[in-house]
Amino acid sequence: MTEVVLYHHSQGLTDGVKAFAEELRQAGHTVHTPDLYDGNTFDTIEDGMAYGKSIGFGKLLEAGVAYAQDLPENVVYAGFSMGVMPAQQLTQTRAGARGGLFYHSCLPVSEFSETWPAGVPVQIHGMDEDPWFTEEDGDLTSAQALVAANPTEAELFLYPGKTHLFADSSLADYNQEASILLIQRTLAFLANLP
Repeated sequence: MTEVVLYHHSQGLTDGVKAFAEELRQAGHTVHTPDLYDGNTFDTIEDGMAYGKSIGFGKLLEAGVAYAQDLPENVVYAGFSMGVMPAQQLTQTRAGARGGLFYHSCLPVSEFSETWPAGVPVQIHGMDEDPWFTEEDGDLTSAQALVAANPTEAELFLYPGKTHLFADSSLADYNQEASILLIQRTLAFLANLP
């Protein structure tokens, strides 16, 4: 099966992120869940973002990228919201990346390279009324541009709703219906990789 590195969101490596990883493991995949917050979790996105800012988002990105350096090249990089930063950088720049799974976030391709790497598939998932995802010139705009420039490699899935971390079953934002669809699409993506 597939080896996946799943990076947590700004509230930390929550029980919901761990449960998500376990669902992928149950399907036969090897899933790594680096804890960039050293065991700290937060009740709100704002508190988690404040903690991330205190460490430095650049340092968190460096730590996330460094984690993958001892892994084989043929890995899928996945991230929840803030965790998309290292996942997207590695997907775009690490030789042999098999694909990317970006949940609740997407950065402009230009953050990490001039173009998306040829032949590297990616899925982006977000809610169609999530203010964090749909803000003007934000994640949704970046996702749409990525798909428009790479229609054979990139897919964007929008779910009805307004919550941000809807795939984390341990948070109030959790949306079971959308999360089930997201998991199904993730498993199909992993099963169909070349």
